[in-house]
Amino acid sequence: MVMFLFLVAALVVVVAAVTLAVLGGGDSGALRDEPSQFYADPLPQDRPVAPSDVEDLRLPTAVRGYRMAEVDDALNRLCAELAERDARITELESALAAAHAHRPVDRGQDQRGFAPPGGYQGETGEGFQ
Repeated sequence: MVMFLFLVAALVVVVAAVTLAVLGGGDSGALRDEPSQFYADPLPQDRPVAPSDVEDLRLPTAVRGYRMAEVDDALNRLCAELAERDARITELESALAAAHAHRPVDRGQDQRGFAPPGGYQGETGEGFQ
């Protein structure tokens, strides 16, 4: 008999808890919408992306993680800018190499216009005592 009363009391407690959870949800039990975390583009459009922009980048989240489209857009933008910078670096390095290849080297005087006594006599340091 005690076991029966215990089971009835437990059943009443469970039913009461479920009823309170369903009725006490507010707004007719429906979940309220989260504020929109959708941003058109979190990276600046008017200038190149700086390292601080990447450090400050916070992508909007969805139910199961990040919004895939937003992450893809940010990564595509970073990829394009890195490719553009790499191409510019390659262009500048080749221009620098070409400038060094065509520059005549005058071994008779240093940059201030002075030459050592006796001048430069060879590539291997001959003539220096």
